[in-house]
Amino acid sequence: MTLPMPPTPPTPQHPPVILASQSPRRRQLLREVLPDFNVVESNATELSDPTMAPRRLCEVNAERKAWLVAQRYPDHLVLGADTLVFLDELPLGKPADLAEARSMLERLSGRVHQVITGVALVHRSGARVRLFSEATRVRFRTLGADAITEYLSLVHVLDKAGAYAVQEHGHLVVEAVEGSYSNVVGLPVEAVREALAAWPKPES
Repeated sequence: MTLPMPPTPPTPQHPPVILASQSPRRRQLLREVLPDFNVVESNATELSDPTMAPRRLCEVNAERKAWLVAQRYPDHLVLGADTLVFLDELPLGKPADLAEARSMLERLSGRVHQVITGVALVHRSGARVRLFSEATRVRFRTLGADAITEYLSLVHVLDKAGAYAVQEHGHLVVEAVEGSYSNVVGLPVEAVREALAAWPKPES
C-alpha cells in the first residue's frame, strides 16, 4: 500500500525575513507567523518626540530600526518594530531607573492608556517599504504603593515601555485589554501575518 505524500508547504512569496530586534518576546511572536527567519539586532537610535502623532512616532522608529539592518542585508525583507505606551497621547518609553518606573506606574494607575506598535517591512534591493501600526487600549487597576512595590519586585521593567509587561504578572496591574493582546506584548501578530501574505510576489 502506497501512502499519500504529505502536502508540500507553500513557498513564501516574500524574500527571507530578518527580524531587526533582539527582543525574545518579538522572536516568540514572529514564530507564530513564520517558522524560519533570522535575527539581527538593530542599534538605531529611537526618537522620543511628543510633538509627533503616536502612530507616526512608532512607525518612524520601526523604519529606522529596519533600515539600519536592511543596509547590510539588502536582499532580505527586514522587519522592524517599535512599541510605546501612550498616556494622554504622550509617550512613555523605557524607564531609566526604578524611581522613574514607579512614577510611570503611578501615572497609569486606574486609567486607560494606548499601546501602539509600529511595524516596518523594508526590502532595500526591491526598493519597497511598508509601514503600519496597531493600537490597543489597556485599562490599569488602581494601584497603591504596596502593589507597585510588589510588581517591581517581580518583574524587570527597565527594558519595557511604560514600566510593565502584560505577559509577566500582568494580572497584578492590568484590569482589561481591548484589542490585540500580542500587540501589547510587542508585535501585532495578525497584522504582520496579513502584511507578509500580501507582500508583492517577485517578478518572474
